[in-house]
Amino acid sequence: LICSVRRSLFPSDKEREAFLGRVMTGIRELLKNQTGLQHQDNYHQFCRLLGRLKANYQLSELVKTEGYLEWLELAASFTTQSIRNWQYSTNSIHYLLALWGRLVAAVPYVRPETGAKGHVQALENHVLRVVECYIESMLGSVETVLRSEGALEDPLEDDGSLMEQLDRLPTICRFQYSSVATILVGKFDPLLEKYREIMSHLVNSSTESAPPNVAQQAAILEGQLTWLTYMVGSIVGGHSWSSSRIGNGEETLDASLSKRVLQLAQGMDYRLTSSNGVGKADSKLEVAMLYYFQNFRRVYMFMWEQSSSGSSSISTMGSMKLESVPSTKQKVYQNMFEHMGLGDHTVVANLIVTKIGKNLKFWPDEHDIVAKTLNLLTDMAGGYSSSKLLLTLDTVKYLASHHTHDEFPFLNVPSNARHRTTFHAILVRLLLSPGGEEKLGLTFDKFMKPIVETMSQLGALDSSQLRSEAARMPLIGVFRDLRGICMSLHNRRTFGMLFDIIEPQHLPLLPKVADLWYDQPDVMISLLRFMHEFCHNKANRVNFDQSSPNGILLFRATSDVVCAFGRRTLATATPATGDIYKMKYKGMSIALAVLNSALGGNYVCFGVFALYNDPALDSALDISLKMALSIPLDHVIAYPKLSKSVFGFMEIIFRNHIKTTMALDTSIFMQLMNAVHEGLQSSDAQISSMCANSIDHLATFYYENSGKDKPEVHNLNKHLSAQPNLFSSLTATLFNLLLFGAPQNHWAVMRPMLSLMLASESSFTAYKDHLMRTQDSANQGKLNEAFNKLLADVNRSLESANRDRFTQKLTAFRVSTRGFLTL
Repeated sequence: LICSVRRSLFPSDKEREAFLGRVMTGIRELLKNQTGLQHQDNYHQFCRLLGRLKANYQLSELVKTEGYLEWLELAASFTTQSIRNWQYSTNSIHYLLALWGRLVAAVPYVRPETGAKGHVQALENHVLRVVECYIESMLGSVETVLRSEGALEDPLEDDGSLMEQLDRLPTICRFQYSSVATILVGKFDPLLEKYREIMSHLVNSSTESAPPNVAQQAAILEGQLTWLTYMVGSIVGGHSWSSSRIGNGEETLDASLSKRVLQLAQGMDYRLTSSNGVGKADSKLEVAMLYYFQNFRRVYMFMWEQSSSGSSSISTMGSMKLESVPSTKQKVYQNMFEHMGLGDHTVVANLIVTKIGKNLKFWPDEHDIVAKTLNLLTDMAGGYSSSKLLLTLDTVKYLASHHTHDEFPFLNVPSNARHRTTFHAILVRLLLSPGGEEKLGLTFDKFMKPIVETMSQLGALDSSQLRSEAARMPLIGVFRDLRGICMSLHNRRTFGMLFDIIEPQHLPLLPKVADLWYDQPDVMISLLRFMHEFCHNKANRVNFDQSSPNGILLFRATSDVVCAFGRRTLATATPATGDIYKMKYKGMSIALAVLNSALGGNYVCFGVFALYNDPALDSALDISLKMALSIPLDHVIAYPKLSKSVFGFMEIIFRNHIKTTMALDTSIFMQLMNAVHEGLQSSDAQISSMCANSIDHLATFYYENSGKDKPEVHNLNKHLSAQPNLFSSLTATLFNLLLFGAPQNHWAVMRPMLSLMLASESSFTAYKDHLMRTQDSANQGKLNEAFNKLLADVNRSLESANRDRFTQKLTAFRVSTRGFLTL
């Protein structure tokens, strides 16, 4: 708080400078005397104070304070002391690193002659001292933790603090990059040599099977190499392509450090492959390697398409252009790979992708490694130039043609089920990219063959076999895979390819599974999530020919799945214990979301179902409505995802299926309206917007059809007769939200106001009179004038122009009345 006092609180800059001087003096005294810093909480808050100091004051202000150089010397000593005693200050170190990072980042904006003489040189010396101490202490922490036999927490396992520290390192290290790189190389080379020597003795055996002294030495070396890999990854990730930093030779230092890490990766990969997965390094080292790859990819992979290496992935035109006038960035890029000395960018890319393949093959049970490996592959496949390069690599071709659990055991580990989706989404994105099938030597049909075979085997089982435990993992796997594939289909052609494979042979399997496995969340969630993706008409991909029945067939299949699951779930008692959301509500939520996607997809002519007496639509609406209303309203509102599915379904039936909605029994219709009324007052803008739209559809229908001889109008009149104050209560709630509610809901509640006022003018008049009575005589005149302005020039129509004009008037009405209204 002391360091966060705003500039505006000081009468002038002179008082602010005096306050800063007193703060700096106080900090110097505390650092000299170490007053109270033995207490853990005091110490932590003091580190926060130092970290915050530069955030609120400019370096140009700090260097002008009395005793700045002494303060700098004391801060550096305090930082190095804290880092050396890392076991007591793990959660505080990043605040101290933040101080030095902010000081360093501000140096270019301060003239050397400003303030204390020689302050830049002093800062350079202290920063190098801090960085060297950090490197030494973190490397030393490995042996200390290992010898404590569990008494000390490993800082490498505290992911939050570790990432905070690594985020601060690039700015600090690049301030004196040449010196820091020399220190890191001096540490890396002997450790790498020792590690190679030990690995050569272990050959094809695991580290755990080695003699205790060798295993301990290997563990220490791997821990220290883990720290160095993290540090190099952090520093390389801090490379700046800005014009002020580019071309100063830093890329050669990046290359020197990266070369060591990549050589370590090659050694780990060789041992892993030659021992067929037995000779694994420490999992923390593998995660550090992925961190390095991710940072290297982010900084150096975006230019791979423009490189002049002459590889097959590069167009001749691009090469010619590069050779004629290479840009500064391209020179830096080429210089980096030349100094690395491992080959061009394709060699490095192949090394990274090979490591990805080996991780997926040999680390099936390490959830963190699998997740981060797939994140890296996702990011590489998502880049334009890097994805084109991936298509030329043999490892990617192998992944695409062998995407089964026999080759990659992680696919068969239950905890990795969601990673199956990611894995297949990546492969299909590459396969269906321009030229993907040709470059990978694989067609979409061939890629789908293992999945289709599994579905055929499952489809041939009878009910008892399909419900057996042996079918659980194949079912979860095939639905997870299909969802991932479906996620990467972005146009009509590719979606049609998948639909033609699944329909008609395999669609009947889906409702059968829903009927048999309704009470098993892991299977049902996999099935329903696939259906949700399959029905989702993103980018208008579900777009069949005019004469094609495929849209209707797709909706029928969707209806069958939702109805089979819904009937079974509604007949099952709500569990009294356990996680009710996971066991029941989650499946119902996704089932409603599936139907919402199908009903709102705009690829089915729903009138056909009634015309040909097909019950698919009516059954789906009936079951879904029963599911939505079977959940207590307080539970609906308590779970955000569930509430969005429920209120989204209500909005769709009011928008597109008003005839069915009006035909409901009055008690059910009022239950529906009560839910909409409650949802309208939600703090979530999306939910209140859906409920407001539902009210708008209802009021618009009543206004436009009132007096007409239609069954649905008669039904609505019957409902209103049973509940005559429906429109008036909705009007009052909407105006109260507009005048007194949270700002995020204003736009949502404005939408139905005009239609509601036109549908029931008496409700608006009643609210107006009620509001007038709550105000004193002076305010009543102002309020009456505001209402007159609101209604001026508003026509009795629901055309878009009139709606927009009224919405603008409502905004002005709210602004003017909030200035004087009293509650």
